[in-house]
Amino acid sequence: MAAQTIRGRRGALWTRKAASVLGTVAITFLGLLFVTFLIGRVVPVDPVLSVVGDRATQAQYDAAYRALGLDKSLIEQFWIWLTKVFQGDLGTSNLTTRPITQDIARVFPATLELATVSIIIGTVVGIPLGVWSAVRQGRPIDHIVRVIGLVGYSAPVFWLGLMGLLLFYFKLDLISGPGRVDIAYEYSFTPKTGLFLIDTATQGAWDAFGNVLSHIILPASLLGYLSLAYISRMTRSFMLNELAQEYITTARVKGVPEWRIIWVQAMRNAAVPLVTVVALSYANLLEGSVLTETVFAWPGLGMYLTNSLQNADMNAVLGGTLVIGAIFVGLNMFSDLLYTLLDARTRKRS
Repeated sequence: MAAQTIRGRRGALWTRKAASVLGTVAITFLGLLFVTFLIGRVVPVDPVLSVVGDRATQAQYDAAYRALGLDKSLIEQFWIWLTKVFQGDLGTSNLTTRPITQDIARVFPATLELATVSIIIGTVVGIPLGVWSAVRQGRPIDHIVRVIGLVGYSAPVFWLGLMGLLLFYFKLDLISGPGRVDIAYEYSFTPKTGLFLIDTATQGAWDAFGNVLSHIILPASLLGYLSLAYISRMTRSFMLNELAQEYITTARVKGVPEWRIIWVQAMRNAAVPLVTVVALSYANLLEGSVLTETVFAWPGLGMYLTNSLQNADMNAVLGGTLVIGAIFVGLNMFSDLLYTLLDARTRKRS
């Protein structure tokens, strides 16, 4: 009977927690929708002119104005737009004349692939560097790692991209140039997932795989370096905090091997907040690679938004902004969930 009572309390506790999380997500998403809608109404771009052109007659302009629903109140416009969004309708792009959801589904895999390779590089390199820097605090390696991070924070991403292309592509000819794949390999595989590295590998098109890898390695390394700077800095901070704790001193007194103290005991506790750092870094890569995609002519969501903004295609800009915001909110909530699962203290408090 007591066991059933405990299980019932735990079930009710997790139910309340799930409801709280879902409520937070709903409120956050509604706020995101409202802000996105307001952005489309305050930017100094006339959506009617982007549809009819600047040579349209007044009658054509007025007809398009009514067709877009701009003659209605702001609340009515928001409600109509909100209803369409919840139906999966983000509107039609004036530039491509296709539904925006189709455009985003076509370009997003390129951004997803680039961001995923980048975060792998940033995490695999950044975490060991941060740990090494913390363990060797005040020594030359610590200063070197901190300078690497400072450069990653300070250097403009577009300048690093241009310098990388100039050196590794134009001068040394070690990599392929802008784009995702050379035209000679474009039709040697079928883009089933839109992730070219996976598509070429699963279809055995190894020549095309090598070409795709040659294209992605520089922009991914560049974005990976930017995330590495942040991840290594935060890892160093978390590890310094853990290495100063009493349980570390106790472990050393007991004769526990140093590698186990660092990589098992201290790292286990530092990994909890690091989950959030990596998740938010990944979200930033998915939403902040506009300049990198422009420099490398990478046909992803950033390039799509840039072209749409240059052509005053506000429907596409708002649709892309909404998708990016939803991804950021989703990854943030996912990292909070992992934080709760990994940290026993959080579970006890809840």
